[in-house]
Amino acid sequence: MKRAELVIVPFPSHGHYISTVEFAKRIIHTDDRFSVTILHVRSSQDPHPEIYKKSFLSSGDQTCRLHFIDLPPVDPPPSHLIQKSIEHYTVLFFESNVPHVRDAVTQLMSNPDSPPLAGLVLDIFSLPMIDIAKDLGIPSYLFFATGASLLGLMLYLPTRHTQIGTEFEDSDPDLELPSFVNPVPVRVLPEALSNKHGGYAAFMKLAQRFRDTKGIIVNTFAELEPYAIQSFADDGQTPPVYTVGPVLDLLGGQVQPGSDHDKIMEWLDGQPESSVVFLCFGSWGSFGEAQVREIAVGLERCSGQRFLWALRLRGPDGKLGGPTDHRSKLAEILPEGFLDRTGDRGMICGWAPQKEVLAHKSIGGFLTHCGWNSILESLWNGVPMATWPIYAEQQLNAFGLVKELGLAVEMRVDYRRQKGDLVTAGEIEDAVRRVMEADSSATKKVKEMEEMSRRALMDGGSSSVSFARLINDIIINHSH
Repeated sequence: MKRAELVIVPFPSHGHYISTVEFAKRIIHTDDRFSVTILHVRSSQDPHPEIYKKSFLSSGDQTCRLHFIDLPPVDPPPSHLIQKSIEHYTVLFFESNVPHVRDAVTQLMSNPDSPPLAGLVLDIFSLPMIDIAKDLGIPSYLFFATGASLLGLMLYLPTRHTQIGTEFEDSDPDLELPSFVNPVPVRVLPEALSNKHGGYAAFMKLAQRFRDTKGIIVNTFAELEPYAIQSFADDGQTPPVYTVGPVLDLLGGQVQPGSDHDKIMEWLDGQPESSVVFLCFGSWGSFGEAQVREIAVGLERCSGQRFLWALRLRGPDGKLGGPTDHRSKLAEILPEGFLDRTGDRGMICGWAPQKEVLAHKSIGGFLTHCGWNSILESLWNGVPMATWPIYAEQQLNAFGLVKELGLAVEMRVDYRRQKGDLVTAGEIEDAVRRVMEADSSATKKVKEMEEMSRRALMDGGSSSVSFARLINDIIINHSH
């Protein structure tokens, strides 16, 4: 095969989009036979993919073998569906984009100047596009932006649905999943699986398509989730699974306009090595005023403990504020005198450059929402974690980190913001103290995993070998 094209349809959400584009970049940097076209689906729900795309295109990092096609905008589903189930809304949104994706792929295939199309690479939420590949006679692959544990759950769901056919209930017994050593409590499953307003149905619609692909590409590495990965090979039904992680944006960096980026990094430069605990809860992580006060009290109780706290606040309209919108409200919601009493050892910001912060020598612990990219970044930099999952699959990630892998300090694994859960100051104080213990078993394991994550990407490493196998299989599947 001389040349080949892959078309990738990422989900336009910060956590999915960046890792998918980084995967595309790895393909063209690894094998000069390939070019990649990314079909950019526009969404008003998350501005980060658009910002990242513009930053990438202006960086000079792009090559003639990686380019973007902006798909025409579509009328989104009714906005009230977001409140009932964001998963249902998202599946409907992607289904409305199917005609535009079909047109774009068809035009690429009919263009005599385009290389032969070797496959369509889809995100979990763009799996409705799989029928396009079938109709056009091209292989489809799933790029799974999260870990193997969630993949195991998704592969299990169609079997359970055949037997039971209804949403999960909190009173259901623990699950015996092939990809987990331990029984999995229902309360750590994604909330969508208990959602009776389209969330469960949306998840099932997606889960039933996983095994229709030619292969599943997972942003993990063999040394991190060996039990789960082996379970896929043992079941005899799952397409080939390629572990190619960690797939991270290690070189680029997005600085939020108007943020305190330079001030944050200068403050960290002035702190002793491994002395700062970092509190950050993702692109959509925010708390109510009562919870914010509990965090503040917990931090203040940790006498002398340095902290960097990325505090996201929502306005009256429910939208997250900008990088500095927290400043005017801090005095109103924090305990009286908190800023004066902790000003010599702590910093609060509205947005933090997480990747740079976790790589800084002063960071000694990470209180995290357990988003998969955050987990991989923390492991890459050898930073111990304490778990505070908030949404999506984060509770399952937290359960895996604590119970399966022993890589994190447990604060909560089943926190549910939507149900009004309140984490107390005492819990926060305890978690901060434990995650900052330099000689804890979790800290030692994280340091070992740091080395393994880097070795996995080196020549001969597990992910490097798996990536080469993927490239070879794409070529074979294309030739057939």
